[in-house]
Amino acid sequence: MTSASRPGPSTARRALTIVCMAAGAALIGAAAFNVPSGVASEAAFKIPAAAVDETGNATGMQTAVFAGGCFWGVQGVFQRVHGVVQAVSGYSGGSKESANYDMVSAGRTTHAEAVQITYDPKKVSYAKLLELYFSVVHDPTQLNRQEPDVGPHYRSAVFFTDAAQQQTVQKYIAQLDAAKAYPKKIVTQVVPLTAFYPAEAYHQDYLTLNPTQPYIARYDLPKIVNLKTMFPQQYRAEPALVTARAKLP
Repeated sequence: MTSASRPGPSTARRALTIVCMAAGAALIGAAAFNVPSGVASEAAFKIPAAAVDETGNATGMQTAVFAGGCFWGVQGVFQRVHGVVQAVSGYSGGSKESANYDMVSAGRTTHAEAVQITYDPKKVSYAKLLELYFSVVHDPTQLNRQEPDVGPHYRSAVFFTDAAQQQTVQKYIAQLDAAKAYPKKIVTQVVPLTAFYPAEAYHQDYLTLNPTQPYIARYDLPKIVNLKTMFPQQYRAEPALVTARAKLP
């Protein structure tokens, strides 16, 4: 998608209204994010938990890589999940040479905006991360887009690191489709992780650092509200941030 669809870090999105800016300014403290009335919340899906988790025997810190639209919101949600040690915005699916925002956002690469999650399997399972991903993080039935962001770089994709992750996500997708958990079939790609390249520093912790930015207020803060409301046991008020300078308002 072009830069007109989603702003750079210092450019206000013209297509959004002043109401969104006021909504972001109305957020309260580190304890919770509130979305005031008048700001539409992004839909979340109530879905069953995964019936099978082939990664259940994992020990030590583990890694998961998910793509689900703009990485600002994906990172922002997983940073607020108990058991997640770090969530980094970046790019997967393309070459090192093309792993930069200008090329990816222009659709000139095979990358997807993705988030690499480091987590403790003793505190949160891979299956639970998948449940959050398919429920509150994004809409897995949208092909090559999420909300206003359009293009294959905004595709829904799970980049698995081993056979256990691959089998877990494939079985979960089959389970959700069989249960008709969504009005349409899931279009999420399930592909091996070849590499993950962290995004530029200004993209890290973007949701936390820019709560009044119109895009964040309109499309991403509702994801945090949905996480807290639908998964209170997984929600953490203090996010696992990448940068030391990132502080909640």
